[in-house]
Amino acid sequence: MTYAMYADGTCADALYPSTKRRALLYDSVLILGGSLFLALCAQVAIPLPFSPVPVTGQTLGVLLIGMVLGSRRGTLCLLTYLAEGALGLPVFAAGPTIGLARLLGPTGGYLVGFIAAAYVTGRLAELGWDRKPGLTLLAMIAGNLAIYVPGLIWLAGATSLGVSEVLTAGFVPFIAGDAVKLAIATALVPSGWALIGEAQGA
Repeated sequence: MTYAMYADGTCADALYPSTKRRALLYDSVLILGGSLFLALCAQVAIPLPFSPVPVTGQTLGVLLIGMVLGSRRGTLCLLTYLAEGALGLPVFAAGPTIGLARLLGPTGGYLVGFIAAAYVTGRLAELGWDRKPGLTLLAMIAGNLAIYVPGLIWLAGATSLGVSEVLTAGFVPFIAGDAVKLAIATALVPSGWALIGEAQGA
């Protein structure tokens, strides 16, 4: 198999090139499964005493979901995840509030940014940016920015913090961890394509 065979697809498309009749079931499984995967990632959380934003595994989960599922399924997956959380299901990272209150709280912008990140990384994956580590890294960085921009703006609006304080509370502490997450995601996705190629070429 060559990557050209799936020039407009993602790993999920290559794993199961479904017919229209089977596509709904396949997509539903991926969307629900992705939301559950993200809920598990959210349980890896480290609260910070100086910030309402915890360190979690969610960013890594969102980036991988977008790249693997693509823009449409990735976006639907994140909408499903937020709907689960808004209904009070324990899918968000541990915090002082649950349900809709979490979405409307100071960290709500990051959660909304998850949707944008899934779409951005998914669309770039569909354009072939998930085949090589360099392009994959750029796609992941774009996805990270899609999380931080609304996250920081929302945090500033929900608190009385100034610009430097918002950056200290909502961005600077996460740079090192995000670098590790980006490295992991950048290694996993192209490696996934390589494994798919080996399996389908066998």
